[in-house]
Amino acid sequence: MHALAVANLCELAASTVAEVTVPASMNGHTRGMTIEYLRKAESDVTATARLDKTEWGEAQNVAIPVSAVDRNGTEVVRAVITLRVEPAG
Repeated sequence: MHALAVANLCELAASTVAEVTVPASMNGHTRGMTIEYLRKAESDVTATARLDKTEWGEAQNVAIPVSAVDRNGTEVVRAVITLRVEPAG
């Protein structure tokens, strides 16, 4: 799998988790990404993002960790997507 495709998959996973986690009263915008390519993926890849934050209020940067694994469960990519979250308005 091409590295750019995996990076896009990581961003999609982070955006999806942000969409269902960040309250409607807040807006989120991707600010950046750090990514580590750990191994060459030899199969399909699945990305999982986590956003355990429950308190929202002031503008802040939020780090969303993402892990991409192959069919064997081997982590091939690790990323952190930085999201700027601000009150809507």
